[in-house]
Amino acid sequence: MKITDTHTHLYMKEFDEDISFVIQKAFHKGINRFLLPSIDSSTIPSLLKLEKKYPNVCFSMIGLHPNKVHPVSLKKELKNIKTWLYKHPFISIGEIGMDLHSEKKFISEQEYAFQTQIRWAKQKKLPIVIHCREAFDQVFHILSKEKNSFLKGVFHCFSGTLEQAQKIIDLEMKLGIGGMITFKKNHVSQFLHKICLNHIILETDSPYLAPHPFRGKRNEPKNLRIILEKLSQIYSVSEEKISDIIHLNVEKLFFTPF
Repeated sequence: MKITDTHTHLYMKEFDEDISFVIQKAFHKGINRFLLPSIDSSTIPSLLKLEKKYPNVCFSMIGLHPNKVHPVSLKKELKNIKTWLYKHPFISIGEIGMDLHSEKKFISEQEYAFQTQIRWAKQKKLPIVIHCREAFDQVFHILSKEKNSFLKGVFHCFSGTLEQAQKIIDLEMKLGIGGMITFKKNHVSQFLHKICLNHIILETDSPYLAPHPFRGKRNEPKNLRIILEKLSQIYSVSEEKISDIIHLNVEKLFFTPF
C-alpha cells in the first residue's frame, strides 16, 4: 500500500527527540509520504530542514494559520510568506482559513488573510489546505467567490455535517479525514459512508487528535493505519482498496499539475 499522511506537523518540538524513529515506525505501517503544513513564517525553516533531510518523503506547505492572524503583525506576516512562496517550490498553500472557536475579534483580518492566500494559490496553481473551525459559512462564502478552474484543495480535519460535506464536494474540494472518526461520539462517522471515497484523503494532524485508543497522547503518522481500518469498517471495503483510491486522490490533488 502507498499511504500519504496529508497533514502532519512533524517539524514541531514534540518530535525533536525521536523524529527518525517516528518516520521509521510510519514506514513500517506503510505510510511513506508526509505533507507538512506551516503555521506562520517562523515555522518555515523547520519545515524546510525536515524536507531536506527526507527528500521525496516530506513535502512542505506554506501559509498563515488563522489563529496566527493579528492586526499588528498581519501585513508583515503575509509579506514574509509571499517572499518564501516565490523562493521555494512548496507543494501547497496551507494551512489557511478561518477559526472562530477561540478568536472572534479579528474576523475581518482572518477573511483578508484567507482571501489573499487563496489568490496566491490561484496565481501559483497550487492547492490549498483549509482550516475551518466554527466558520463554515464565512469560509464557504469566500471560496464561492474565489472559485475558478485554478482552485482546488481540502478541508483539513473535516468535522461538519453531511450537507456541508456536499457543498465542499460541489466546490470540487476534498475532505480531510483523521482520527476523530474513531471517537465514540463523532457524528461524521455516522454519515461518511454516504460520501464517495473519491472525495476523501487521510491525515493525522499529528501531534494532535490521536485516534482511539491513543486519544490524549501524542499523535503520529503511524496511526493513519487506525484511521484506514475504521474507514474499511465504515465502507465495508478492504483497506487495500481504500488505500488505492485515496492514493489516487492525493496524487491528483497535490502531485498533478493543473
